[in-house]
Amino acid sequence: MNRLTATLLISCPDRQGLVAKIANFIYANGGNIIHADQHTDFAAGLFLTRIEWQLEGFHLPRELIAPAFGAIAQPLEAQWQLHFSDTIPRLAIWVSRQEHCLFDLILRQQAKEYAAEIPLIISNHPDLEWVAKQFGIDYYYIPVNKDNKAAQEEKQLELLHQYDIDLIVLAKYMQILSPEFMTRFPQAINIHHSFLPAFVGANPYQKAYERGVKIIGATAHYVTSELDAGPIIEQDVVRISHRDEVSDLIRKGKDLERVVLARAVRSHLQHRVLIYGNKTVVFE
Repeated sequence: MNRLTATLLISCPDRQGLVAKIANFIYANGGNIIHADQHTDFAAGLFLTRIEWQLEGFHLPRELIAPAFGAIAQPLEAQWQLHFSDTIPRLAIWVSRQEHCLFDLILRQQAKEYAAEIPLIISNHPDLEWVAKQFGIDYYYIPVNKDNKAAQEEKQLELLHQYDIDLIVLAKYMQILSPEFMTRFPQAINIHHSFLPAFVGANPYQKAYERGVKIIGATAHYVTSELDAGPIIEQDVVRISHRDEVSDLIRKGKDLERVVLARAVRSHLQHRVLIYGNKTVVFE
């Protein structure tokens, strides 16, 4: 059954009684908690939690929940987010020439594996416009090079605003976003075709083959101004053998990339990821 819920993601300095204080806010206002998880990073001295409750029977109107909880969060020195389950995020998928992650995300969205809209695809190549047409998604070809990058990023930002986009998914978009762009639109997830921090940058499968590794991986992470160094959301690996050529590594890697990116996007959309520093907690 689809029940309207609210979710709080909270991080704050660790101290006694935090679980009780947060849970009591919901209980005192008639809420029924349906999911709760927490983690303490003792080295950082941080308490992190995700708590979700039903809004049916909750005494506070949704517009008053944030200010009411804010009064509790302030003395706790907490950073927090409030999300409602009937808010449907809007994704922009960015691609270059490879279609495997693009197809996978669209098909999962069409199958209602996660609640999101995909109104926009942006690419630095025209090759995948046929995919967008197949699913009725608007496609914009915006070529980027070192001479026009700033101007083209302005066009991209205008489109993100025009389509009211909440999250960019770099589904094999083989370009680096500038620090200026990330300052203005920091919500982006990238899929990298290696088990980071190994083989950062281009051609990781060739590098892995030359190194003779026995496993390869894929990593989904939030994008930052530093190449392939943002907070990691999801990773996985597959074994390879001495018989595998670079083409085999690429084939096996593409399978991983689909699954790892899908998991990361789903966790983000379900508000299960908390970033702190350059790390994440991903609540189950």
